[in-house]
Amino acid sequence: MSGIYIHVPFCKRKCDYCDFYSIVPTSEVRNFSKQIAHEIKIRNNYLADKTIDTIYFGGGTPSMLSVVEIESILNSIARNFSVNPNAEITIEANPDDLSLEYLQNTKSVGFNRISIGIQSFNDNDLKQLGRRHNALQAISSVQWAYRAQLNNISIDLIYGLPYSSTKIWEQNLRSAFDLPIKHLSCYHLIFEENTPLFNKMSSGGVRPVNEDLSVEQFEMLQKVANQNHFIHYEISNLALEGYYAQHNSSYWKQVPYLGLGPSAHSYNGTSRSWNPRSIKGWSEKMDSGVPATEVEELSPNDMINDYFLTSLRTIWGADLNYILENFGGNVAQRTLDTATKYAKRGIMNVKSDCISIKPEHFLVSDGIIVDFLV
Repeated sequence: MSGIYIHVPFCKRKCDYCDFYSIVPTSEVRNFSKQIAHEIKIRNNYLADKTIDTIYFGGGTPSMLSVVEIESILNSIARNFSVNPNAEITIEANPDDLSLEYLQNTKSVGFNRISIGIQSFNDNDLKQLGRRHNALQAISSVQWAYRAQLNNISIDLIYGLPYSSTKIWEQNLRSAFDLPIKHLSCYHLIFEENTPLFNKMSSGGVRPVNEDLSVEQFEMLQKVANQNHFIHYEISNLALEGYYAQHNSSYWKQVPYLGLGPSAHSYNGTSRSWNPRSIKGWSEKMDSGVPATEVEELSPNDMINDYFLTSLRTIWGADLNYILENFGGNVAQRTLDTATKYAKRGIMNVKSDCISIKPEHFLVSDGIIVDFLV
């Protein structure tokens, strides 16, 4: 299996906390779908003869493209790759871009999953984050998606907000679970450099929440999710059984994927590659007919570390037999020894040939994973 990711870099306005590559669209948006189609042709051998099992439109804001433009990209993929008839096809969207008609048309061209960037159901939170929508639009967007029979609905929420509270965070969670969602992505706010939020923090206008409050809100997430039968299957992702995000799971399971569009990354098992973080630089490469990518060949240590950095984010964890076969006995024994140390402290599971971090300790997983790196 393999996947295709399309980065649509357009936003009406950049949110104060966002570090993803995005621009306010001008003339670039008119040619974007044609340039993506051109990149698909140029790079149609990247995944060899693998079947495409997932397609993901991310951004930026893919819902800023018309359904006709999106359909043309899907048609280009179908002409150049072997796509599983049951492939998971996801589009990210902002609530204020959505209408029932747009969602019905999205469903009609092949999408079977949607990820809506809600972030909060509290209007003050949304204002402080620089979001364009309000709480009512957030609720309506999910209801419309369900009416359009895009039943595999995921939403994003953010916690650890310096101007919010655990009570509001609990209200956000309960509002989410009152809606017909199947999947929930929850991210702790990060102050990324060169964002308005980071600059505000640097000038003393806002302070990050303390560790105790972060832990309190993380525990609230797990409590409310458990009450609603959602499984915390990855550090930032929870879902009902059978609704894990297949595309994102492929990243954590070392599945090859092709990234299209400015700033998109690709992985084929032996190398990583990435496109310019500039629509101008990417467009010029497309016009010249050559791939825009820079490539990094992975060393044996890179491959080992990539495996730990991705697999240990999930409830499935790392497979000791896979490590033994691919990285050798020394790495396998070192892995088991390290995992056993954490298991004695009640932080990790060591079962059969699998090691994994217990979900209640996902919040501190970065510090744990570092101990496995070579």
